[in-house]
Amino acid sequence: MHSLSRRFSAAILFLVLCLQLGISKAQDSTNTRKALLFYLDVPKSARSGEEVTVKLGLETEYRECLVVKAYLVSPKPMEGNFSFNQTRCLCNDYRVTFYWDFPVHETTNFAIVVEIIKEKNICPEDVAVVPISGSMYHTFRVVYVI
Repeated sequence: MHSLSRRFSAAILFLVLCLQLGISKAQDSTNTRKALLFYLDVPKSARSGEEVTVKLGLETEYRECLVVKAYLVSPKPMEGNFSFNQTRCLCNDYRVTFYWDFPVHETTNFAIVVEIIKEKNICPEDVAVVPISGSMYHTFRVVYVI
C-alpha cells in the first residue's frame, strides 16, 4: 500500500511539473514561421497613358534563404521597360523589393505571382530552401483608368 502511494505521488508531481512548464513551443502550431510576408503597393487608378509602378516587398521568417521568383500575369499584353520576371535571393536579415513600371491605356487586370523555386547561382553558395508546401502565392489587382 505504501509503494502504491509513492507511485501515485510521483505521478501527481510529474503532472504538476508538466502543467507548470506549459506546452512546448515546438508543439505550438501557432508559432510556425512564415515563408513569405508581403508588402504590396499598387495604385488603384491612373490616367490613360500614365505609367504606374507596382511595388512588392517580401520578407521571410525562415532562418534559411529562399530563391523567389516574382512576375506579373495579365490576360492582355502589358508594355514595360524591362522584364516582368524577376528572381532574387531572400534571407531573413533584409527585405527584397520588386518594382514593375508600365503604362496603362485602359483598365488593367493582372496577377502578381511569387514562387519559391529551386534555382542555382542566385543565393550565396547556392544555400537556399524550398518549403514542402506553400511555395506559390498570387493575388489579383486592377488599375482603373480615369
